[in-house]
Amino acid sequence: MSSFSDSNLAKKLNELNGTQQSIQTLSLWLIHHRKHSKTIVQVWLRELKKVTPPRRLIYIYLANDVIQNSKKKGPEFSKDFGTVLAEAFVTGYKEAGDKQKGSLDRILNIWEDRGVYPKDFMKNLRQGIAGGQTPVSLSDALKEVNPRKRRRKDESEPVSLKKELSAMKPEELGPHETDGLIKRLSALENSASCDAAIREKIAKLPSEVSDISQLAKLHDKESARRLSSTVDNACVLLTDYNKRLAEELDERKSVGKMLRSFINAQTEQLEHAEKRLQEYKNKLAKVNIVRRELKSHIQNLPDISRLPDPLAGLAPLPKVNDLFN
Repeated sequence: MSSFSDSNLAKKLNELNGTQQSIQTLSLWLIHHRKHSKTIVQVWLRELKKVTPPRRLIYIYLANDVIQNSKKKGPEFSKDFGTVLAEAFVTGYKEAGDKQKGSLDRILNIWEDRGVYPKDFMKNLRQGIAGGQTPVSLSDALKEVNPRKRRRKDESEPVSLKKELSAMKPEELGPHETDGLIKRLSALENSASCDAAIREKIAKLPSEVSDISQLAKLHDKESARRLSSTVDNACVLLTDYNKRLAEELDERKSVGKMLRSFINAQTEQLEHAEKRLQEYKNKLAKVNIVRRELKSHIQNLPDISRLPDPLAGLAPLPKVNDLFN
């Protein structure tokens, strides 16, 4: 991974987009450089204040990913982000639409459900957001957090992946978009591990490039230069291929998460559809009962068309002129 610096982080934040892969990639990079957590949080807040309201939501989703996925490696990010979350959310709510505000509210709900932060902290955080300022007691609430105790709570009260993703991810992230998932699965068919041509080149590399004992056979500079050139070419080839394989590994992990999310979403929709189907089957059964009763009732009613005319045989009514004569 690339080295850490303020300018490098600012550049990566500016290049961040709303895709799940982009957020997870930068999140992993930040967790890798967690020893700079205080600086990371300050730069993140500074850049968040500069961007447009829709991008603020993406920055907060990045913070959410870092906070939740860094807990096993240490409490640095939970504590450091905790000192600026109220200010960040206040900024996030500014000029935001109802949909964006709803997404921000769902993040807070998830944190409360999962016990990411203690109840007092979340209460103060919401009060600070509502009041438009950072509560004084946020840092004190964070000092009372026992990471080990909180982790046991997370393990004893797991939240299903489909619930977490449906609550955490806005439509911009598109974890359940079928077209995007199909494209990424199709792209994996042309990944590094499927590149037979490169594998064949690597297999045909001379043994001298990986066998140090072959150096003893060199007796002149010309042969040494040729071997050096061959080794350099092999290094370039293998370095590039290893980089592609690492990228493929990350992509497969990301696609794997998308697939699990997609399957969970489909399972949820299936359960919902089955519930609705049963509901309308019950309604249909009730309508059929009414239909049968109505048919039976109609058969027992008299036929009005066959009844005698009650006015038959009566004298016709007088005309208007007759009344005045």
